[in-house]
Amino acid sequence: MHRTSGILLHPTSLPGPFGIGDLGPCAYRFVDFLAAAGQGLWQMLPLGPTGFGESPYQCTSAFAGNPLLISPELLRDAGWVGESACDPPPFPTDRIDFTQVIAWKRRLLVEAAREFTCQARDSDRADYQRFLETHANWLEDFVLYQALKIQHDLTSWTEWPDALAQREPRVLARWRETHAEELERERLIQYFFFRQWSALRAYANERGVRLIGDMPIFVAHDSSEVWTHREWFQLDAQGHPTVIAGVPPDYFSATGQRWGNPLYDWPRLAADGYRFWVQRLRRVLDLVDLVRVDHFRGFAGYWEIPAAEETAINGRWVPGPGMALFDALREALGEGLPLIAEDLGVITEDVEALRDGLGLPGMAILQFGFEDIEGGFGRSAFLPHNHRRGLAVYTGTHDNNTLLGWWAQRDAAQQEHARLYLNSDETAIHWDFIRAALGSVAAFAIFPLQDVLGLGSEACMNRPGTAGGNWLWRYRDEMLDEAAAERLRRLSRLYGRLPYPV
Repeated sequence: MHRTSGILLHPTSLPGPFGIGDLGPCAYRFVDFLAAAGQGLWQMLPLGPTGFGESPYQCTSAFAGNPLLISPELLRDAGWVGESACDPPPFPTDRIDFTQVIAWKRRLLVEAAREFTCQARDSDRADYQRFLETHANWLEDFVLYQALKIQHDLTSWTEWPDALAQREPRVLARWRETHAEELERERLIQYFFFRQWSALRAYANERGVRLIGDMPIFVAHDSSEVWTHREWFQLDAQGHPTVIAGVPPDYFSATGQRWGNPLYDWPRLAADGYRFWVQRLRRVLDLVDLVRVDHFRGFAGYWEIPAAEETAINGRWVPGPGMALFDALREALGEGLPLIAEDLGVITEDVEALRDGLGLPGMAILQFGFEDIEGGFGRSAFLPHNHRRGLAVYTGTHDNNTLLGWWAQRDAAQQEHARLYLNSDETAIHWDFIRAALGSVAAFAIFPLQDVLGLGSEACMNRPGTAGGNWLWRYRDEMLDEAAAERLRRLSRLYGRLPYPV
């Protein structure tokens, strides 16, 4: 594994005038910042279209791209919207107002699709045709689902008329015929996303920056895949989950986390060689260079919660597919799967055996290491002197408080232990943590941009166990200064962390 470091930042947190970060000029400037700072990795959250709570972990498709990330400026440069279409309303600059953004961008994308249909050049039409052929194994299911969802005021598919929810072939065929324009619009919106994304990835790779994506183990119930392939999931006759995913009581919640995702029918998936998983990972690897697999422990054993339960307390552990799934993935995609195993939480020997048997790096969170002092400070596997090379070390993740926010909540004993360990004078505790991550033997060192910028709790991305107010944070363009880039570059070189060779 190449010894490098990087920054965790979801593209929605990029700056810009359109109310939400996108794949336009600000994304390219962020790549330039990473390159100037000597960083080789840009990690982000799942890139699919968001559903419940606008969470990237509740996407309405495991394959589609998020239309909110499409850049108005790049649509304008391609000639698919006019100059005036890029005049946005006065959106907030440091928070996302999803209600405003979704309505405004939808109108823009409808206009862009109409202009493309009428005025696209032959070269663009040929490129679009190649896109349709490349993505044929998922695109038609998704665009039908998406067009139906819009037609039914974004309600869940279980609330549609029974013939549509149950996918009666004659009804769906007639709907396709009478709504051909809407279906073509959804195809084009996906084309805009993938075209812009491919260009950004190429730009990053040319500058020694590799992209780390994020693949949730479970999919959302209100998604194209569950509607299209109910046989893959544990559902009742009406399509509702009988059991759902989550985790037992843990660091984040005394009642556990009740995620609500339907659980797979793993024997059914195994019967066709895990085709869904092969297609899913192949598609993600078309977008990014490495993939963080969220909730990796669920492949060894997952927490099954009866759907009627209001919390995650009354669940049970159920064996997952284990190595059989990864054998199928390796047979289809090659031996060296470029994955990072998110192995946090209740980790047992079978989880470690699966991770190590695949040769995958796990994760270590520095914040957790400096909290674990009751059993004898220094024993935590999250502390740098206990790290191994096959590891990705983080100062924190999207689910943690920022470092400065976390530090303000520590008691005196925890702060004193951390000062001693880091040899810190506490003038810039976030940089002491970044230095510790960079100095670790772990192959990858990654830090949220909020920690590089020294921001407090107001910049949290997600607070697990809370239903609202998450996924909203954005930084302002002027926050990325040359001093921060130079400091990161010097420290990264000091500890032998380099960008990827171009």
